[in-house]
Amino acid sequence: MATSRYVPRIADGRLASLLAGLPAVMVTGPRAAGKTTSARRIANDILRLDDPAVATAVAANPDAALRRAREPVLLDEWQEVPEILGAVKRAVDDDPRPGRFLLTGSVEADFTTRQWPGTGRVVRLVLHGLTQREIARSVDQPGLLDLLLNSDISQLGISGPPPSLDDYVDQALRSGFPEAALNLSASGRLVWLDSYIDHVVNRDVLAAGEQRDPVRLRRYLEVLGLSTAGLPAESTVYQAAGINQRTAGAYDRILAALYLTELVPAWATNRLNRLTKRAKRYLTDPALALAAARVDERSVLRDGDLLGRLIDTFVVAQLRPEVTLLHPHARLHHIRSRDGQEVDVVIDLGGGEVIGIEIKASSAPTARDARHLMWLRDQLGPDFRAGVVFHTGPIPFDLDDRIWALPICALWAGRTG
Repeated sequence: MATSRYVPRIADGRLASLLAGLPAVMVTGPRAAGKTTSARRIANDILRLDDPAVATAVAANPDAALRRAREPVLLDEWQEVPEILGAVKRAVDDDPRPGRFLLTGSVEADFTTRQWPGTGRVVRLVLHGLTQREIARSVDQPGLLDLLLNSDISQLGISGPPPSLDDYVDQALRSGFPEAALNLSASGRLVWLDSYIDHVVNRDVLAAGEQRDPVRLRRYLEVLGLSTAGLPAESTVYQAAGINQRTAGAYDRILAALYLTELVPAWATNRLNRLTKRAKRYLTDPALALAAARVDERSVLRDGDLLGRLIDTFVVAQLRPEVTLLHPHARLHHIRSRDGQEVDVVIDLGGGEVIGIEIKASSAPTARDARHLMWLRDQLGPDFRAGVVFHTGPIPFDLDDRIWALPICALWAGRTG
C-alpha cells in the first residue's frame, strides 16, 4: 500500500506500463535504491525470500508457491531462492498474460548462476538513486529533456529560489540513496555511506563469488571516487590503487553489476574524425564517491578540480534515470577529440540525433563555455537537437542558436509558459 511518505519515482509510470503489458518484470538497481518500496505499491502479494521461513517454504515447491500467491506477486530478494526463476519461467510459458510477477533483489546471481532462465520471459527495469526532481515531488511535470525537445526553451523559468553553489554541493552530498537523502542528518549520512562501502567490499564481492582483498578493493574505490567524471587511463587507475590489470577488471565488473560505477562510452560517428575512444568513469552516486575518496565538503569547496568532478557526477546522476525513460534508444555518451574538442555529456537519441551538455561549476558562463557545443552543432547540423551549458548561477539565458545556459536546478525546477 502507498503511504504519505512515499516519494514518487520517475520510473513508476514505466514500471506500471511494463507490468500492464508483460507477464514478469525484474526491478534492478543499486542496493538500497528503493526497489522493493516502489514494487510493493503495485503488488497484491509479497513473498519475502530473505525471511528464512518463507524461503524454506518456497524452495520446497516454488511452482506451488506461485500458484498460491495473489497476482501480481512480488518476489523480493529472489536470489535467496534462485529456483524461483525456473518456476516463473514455467508459469509464464504456461500462461503469458500480463501483470503476474515482480522480482527485486541482488544482482549476484548474474555471477553465480550458470544459465539465466528468465531470458525472453522476464524484462528488466533499472531503478536508479533518487533525483532532485523526485525529492521535489515534481515527477508529474515534464522533465527538462522533454522541454528541450518539445517546448520553446527560451520561455524557461525557474520556480522557487535558485540554489547557490554551496546548496548544490550540499544536495550532491545528500546522496541519491533514499535512506541517506531523506531520513539522516549530515553526520548520520557519513556513517551510513561508510557502512554501505564496507558492505560492498566485505560482503557483496564475496556474494558475487569473488575472493578479493577488501583492503585493496576499498583503495580502488578511493581512486575511483577521486577520479569520478574523468577519463583516466586504465593503467593510471589500477596502478594508483596498487593492483594489477586483472584485479582491476574483476573489480570493475562487480562494481558495474552493483550499479555503483558506470563507464560512459565515447560517442562514435563517421561524421566526426579523430575522436578518442576512452570511456568516462563515474561513481553513480556523488555522495558515495566522496565517501569512498574520504573527502569532506570543505575539501571540495577548496579544490576546483574536485568541485568540478562532484558537480559533473551530480548532474549526470540527475540525467541518468531521465535518459533511461526518455526514449528506448537514448544513451549517455561523451566526446573528446584529439584536436581538443570535448563535450561532457552527449545524449544520443537514436537516428543520429543528439543533445549536447556541458557542466560548469561557475555561475556566469559565457559563449566561450559553449564553444565545443557550437562545434558539435556545426558538425551535425539539424541532428543537433539542443545544447545546454549547466551552471550554478540563477538565470537561464540563450547563448547561441539551439544552445542555452541553464541553472542546474532547471533539471527539477524548470517550467515553460
